[in-house]
Amino acid sequence: MRTLWQHCHAATMTDGRYSLIEDAAIVTHAGLIEWIGPRAGLGPVDAGRTVDLGGAWVTPGLIDCHTHAVFGGNRSGEFEQRLQGVSYAEIAAQGGGIASTVRATRAASEDELFASARQRVQALMRDGVTTLEVKSGYGLDLANERKMLRVARRLADALPLTVRATCLAAHALPPEYAGRADDYITHICDELLPSLVGEGLVDAVDAFCEHLAFTPAQVERVFIKARALGVPVKLHAEQLSSLHGSSLAARYQALSADHLEFMTEEDAIAMAKAGTVAVLLPGAFYFLRETQLPPMDALRRHGVKIALASDLNPGTSPGLSLRLMLNMGCTCFRMTPEEALAGVTVHAATALGLGDSHGSLEVGKVADFVAWQVERPADLAYWLGGDLPKRVVRSGHEITN
Repeated sequence: MRTLWQHCHAATMTDGRYSLIEDAAIVTHAGLIEWIGPRAGLGPVDAGRTVDLGGAWVTPGLIDCHTHAVFGGNRSGEFEQRLQGVSYAEIAAQGGGIASTVRATRAASEDELFASARQRVQALMRDGVTTLEVKSGYGLDLANERKMLRVARRLADALPLTVRATCLAAHALPPEYAGRADDYITHICDELLPSLVGEGLVDAVDAFCEHLAFTPAQVERVFIKARALGVPVKLHAEQLSSLHGSSLAARYQALSADHLEFMTEEDAIAMAKAGTVAVLLPGAFYFLRETQLPPMDALRRHGVKIALASDLNPGTSPGLSLRLMLNMGCTCFRMTPEEALAGVTVHAATALGLGDSHGSLEVGKVADFVAWQVERPADLAYWLGGDLPKRVVRSGHEITN
């Protein structure tokens, strides 16, 4: 059924700008945007339904392009320890850190992981999220990585949400491969990735390039295999040190390189040439009390598209609000509200390989949008927490959470 949405204003986010339309109208049909523009320019419409949006500001549906939403266990105890002065290394030596989440995730059933992830994802949806990425990476063996990715697919089936599933098997070294990182990479390339891609569970492949994870050479082996399997790549890079992982990602036309606090101008140039999106994660920056800022001036100077994401995970960013990340992007990383909103709409879509169908309000794109009862688009980054009044539309149909 064709629907006319009117009595609204629109921040279309085309070209990464607000691209405002005052007194706008939107026509949706078959799940897509059929027309958008000033209401005065709309001719006769054979609409089966007309919706009055009450003067709301309409934006594209928000996109969380980096989450680890599927996991077992809880690490709030480690949060308390760190506040009491216990170092991350000491926590890891006690069996904490990623290793503790791996144990809990392996011990949890698929149904248990689905139930807990669903609660977290629904919190993000209440913030206006209509698309998100879910990474694996806490299973670290074939059976448990498969279990996590199956949960990601189940979330997409159970909720009015677009979900992209990313295999992050190269996240950390599993205990059974202690001291044998190259052997684990071989296992990922020869067994794990071919199986999971063959089962249709993988939309992208990610890795963690860092001194406490995997070297650039090891990551490159994963990238080569992913390319052979026809799957795009992404990378956790330059969070704690400069290994030029983001330049490596650019050489393989990665969808995104994420974190990036220690990236160099050389890395920014490489990413700009490749069209690789810089995904910044202010939740982890804040939660770990980091002080090294991403090189915002270099990213802007070279025209790198900048996205924002929650990095929802149990250890370093237990963030359940993407809208809070808009504020953190502004306050921590000195982004403008316009840049921040572009970072969770049009640029986030590109970071997931969905730029042609999602992320902006344009004819032919999926009709995912949020009608916010706010005074101006900047309010989305201004208000800290709370549930802003809104109406969420996915594929042309209003949804409730």
